[in-house]
Amino acid sequence: MVLFLGKRLFIMLLTMFGVSLLVFMGLEFSPENVATKVLGPYSSPAQRQLWLQKHGYMESPVTRYLTWLSKVLRGDFGESSRFRVPVHTLLWERLGKTALLGLTTFAVMIPLSLLLGVLAGMREGSAHDRVISFLSILTTSLPEYASGVFLATIFVFGLAWLPGTSSMISGFSLKELILPTAVLVLYDVGYVTRMTRAAMVEVMAADYIRTAVLKGLPWRTVIVHHALRNALLTPLTIIMLQVNWLLSGTVVVEYLFAYRGFGALLLDASLNQDLYVLEACALVAVAIAVLTHTLADVGYAYLSPRLRFRTEP
Repeated sequence: MVLFLGKRLFIMLLTMFGVSLLVFMGLEFSPENVATKVLGPYSSPAQRQLWLQKHGYMESPVTRYLTWLSKVLRGDFGESSRFRVPVHTLLWERLGKTALLGLTTFAVMIPLSLLLGVLAGMREGSAHDRVISFLSILTTSLPEYASGVFLATIFVFGLAWLPGTSSMISGFSLKELILPTAVLVLYDVGYVTRMTRAAMVEVMAADYIRTAVLKGLPWRTVIVHHALRNALLTPLTIIMLQVNWLLSGTVVVEYLFAYRGFGALLLDASLNQDLYVLEACALVAVAIAVLTHTLADVGYAYLSPRLRFRTEP
């Protein structure tokens, strides 16, 4: 297990190094392009030249990359050309808000989808299996912008129970979290439910489950102690991958409800060509993606003894 963790850590660091190199070459390799993005298209060539000399862009690409990488490792991403504040102050604040939205989404989605998936997969082809499968396909087929408009029409304009925006200008508000959370849960719960159901159906058809049933073990014991552990392997990986989706795929939801999170920051930086914010968002998004993949692999090895023993020397 220790060797397995060491390999995953090495791959994670190697991936992040490669991504940092790609980000630098794509966004920082041309000094003239950087100066134009930071100072604006109406800046004079003399202004750009002075800015490049002041910020060390006259050095060789290798030297500039090493300097840039050392700043990134210290958390120094530069200054936003749109907001005129250090990027890290924007980044961590927006990440915190998206993390809050993700926690509320996961707190509802994970137990609900696992419960529905297990119930559907326990008895394939039964009435509740068909109902749950139909609802899962229906919710997954609705994109976020459609379900967002639908829920807003009912609860904001129709019943007037919830606010239409979630900017939280006056501080934390649970009511403002309900609609964006509901939209994300509605879209994602069906997908995780279907994956859990498929894994549960496969496990329930295994020989050791049939043997446990024939031995007369209680149905609850068969499900909880024998089927559920192996059936969770696939949903675990799927759920960990949803972290990446929540980080960058919430652009529509955050924009729709004016929620000032990471997705809205990424969209705003793209529209305004805010170079340093784009770099920070790209690096952080990839770092979280790589970390969640690593955690998923570790969790998979923990849940599957065969994989865990195979990775040991």
